[in-house]
Amino acid sequence: MSARPLTVTFDTLITIISYMTRTVLLLFITLIIVLPGISQIKKGTRMVGATVGSVFYNSGKSEYSYPPPTTGYTSNTSNYGLSFAPSMGWFISDNTAIGALIILSYNKSKLNDKSDATGNTFNKDNSTRFNIGLGGFARNYFKTDGNLLPFGQLNLNFGTGSSTSKGFTFSGSDKYTYDGKSSGDFFANAGLSIGFTKMLNNNTGLDFFAGYNYSYTKSTFKKRTDLDLGNNGSIDTKSESNPTQKYTNHGASIGVSFQIFLERGKNNAH
Repeated sequence: MSARPLTVTFDTLITIISYMTRTVLLLFITLIIVLPGISQIKKGTRMVGATVGSVFYNSGKSEYSYPPPTTGYTSNTSNYGLSFAPSMGWFISDNTAIGALIILSYNKSKLNDKSDATGNTFNKDNSTRFNIGLGGFARNYFKTDGNLLPFGQLNLNFGTGSSTSKGFTFSGSDKYTYDGKSSGDFFANAGLSIGFTKMLNNNTGLDFFAGYNYSYTKSTFKKRTDLDLGNNGSIDTKSESNPTQKYTNHGASIGVSFQIFLERGKNNAH
């Protein structure tokens, strides 16, 4: 029996993230109530947390001009996404923690090329991507007592996902319209961020951070293309193909997460 491809809609993703966020927040509140306080972070402390609002946005505009009689065009691009990443870490020294994380992410990108002469769009693409994966992190606090604890952090993760791509492009007066889907994508991400933890009490804190992200994704699509000769509204030929797409992105990110700091267990005196 063959495995079914992994396909996740945007509404399903929002439902998953919403459910996981409510579950983690409930656990977070419960631990705040029942856990004893710690005076400061130190070696052996555990760090349980989740990034619930990590977002990124990139946009660009390129203008192309040529000597007459060739006319130029303007290309607009945008790329945005969101992610949810629960994590667990351990302090291997009084300042440094290492740990593991699970990541769920959604990304959407748009491309629009418009002729300067006519104002008409001749190339357009809308793509979405959903990923689920595993990763690790290393965080170093520059101080470990007080209400504001500055840190630097490195993240690495990889996994699988699914993606879609649809749009159209013109070749002369002929219009090519395409629609593609993939499953079993491979992705890898690396990020470097700086920020601070605002301690709410001895056990819990909120992270605020900003940084740089690099991402790589490889997808093999099942793609259908319709050709409209002369762009007269009728489909003249249909074809299917299986192209492989490699995608890289460099961009900035900002985020908010919460952390629970658990002191290494001690034996109670009787």
